[in-house]
Amino acid sequence: MNRADRLEPVQRIVDDTERRLAEHFAASERLVANCEAKLAELERYHADYVQGFAQRATGGIGAASLRDYQAFLARLQEAIRQQTEIVERAKSDRDLQRQRWQQAAQRAKALGNVVERWQAEERNNQDRREQRESDERAQRSARRSMDG
Repeated sequence: MNRADRLEPVQRIVDDTERRLAEHFAASERLVANCEAKLAELERYHADYVQGFAQRATGGIGAASLRDYQAFLARLQEAIRQQTEIVERAKSDRDLQRQRWQQAAQRAKALGNVVERWQAEERNNQDRREQRESDERAQRSARRSMDG
């Protein structure tokens, strides 16, 4: 078994690790997109609620309605703040997953390059052996024909 063949199980493990980390990165990308969509939805709801309340307020509004509006708006703003934090954490996790995946991809590529180089060396060595054997056969054949 040559050197490149001995590295095949290692190459398989490194490739599997790289693929698994790529899948984790893709999942974190989807999570960021979902979190951002939820944040955008909360922000749209906030804007719609403020606009709707402003329209209702032009006709006059009672103190209780105003307090309810302010309390609801405060809860909505807190939900937006919390969702913003969730988005930031998801982005941080995504960036970490990307970094891990890229490092694994670099390792897989480097190992692949080593295997390719060793395979090329093995082919060259095999070609030289075959050429040497061919030359030796030709020399023996030439000697026989001279001796014969």
